[in-house]
Amino acid sequence: MDDGHDRGDEGDQESLSETLGALLSAREESLATAESLTGGLLGARVTAVPGASAYFDRGFVTYAYDAKRELLGVSREALDAEGAVSAPVAEQMAAGARDRADTTWGVATTGIAGPDGGTEEKPVGLVYLGVAYAAPWGTEASFVRSERVVLDGDRAAVRRRAVDAALDALVRAVRETEDRE
Repeated sequence: MDDGHDRGDEGDQESLSETLGALLSAREESLATAESLTGGLLGARVTAVPGASAYFDRGFVTYAYDAKRELLGVSREALDAEGAVSAPVAEQMAAGARDRADTTWGVATTGIAGPDGGTEEKPVGLVYLGVAYAAPWGTEASFVRSERVVLDGDRAAVRRRAVDAALDALVRAVRETEDRE
């Protein structure tokens, strides 16, 4: 997903947050975030948009395994078998944020920002993004999904790009559900 270049200047980054805000506001939908490697940066970007209180409910910063289990309901089995940096954990984080906050959307970030902690199997820059949608009851259209990205750069760049990637994934998912209606 990442070509090693920044996804744009600060204005482009802000436009993702603004686009998300406009979409959620128009649909009267709400959002909760669940963050590990980004440590609150995702929630900060969402709330940097004036009027974010209309759609942003809360953010969970769950850096440790126990925080993921206690606050988001991530299963011990997923953490033990897959590790925190995995698709199942990203999905459970997103669903946990959505369900515990009772919001329409949940978005999650988990990964390895570096400079240490990477392995051959899970290199520095590996990030999993989770997106969870709560469709109206009876529609059977709710979903949880994840995306895997490997991002270049130092610790700050990986964290910043993870936020960009999470916002992009969420905007795409919101637009996809909009197209189904």
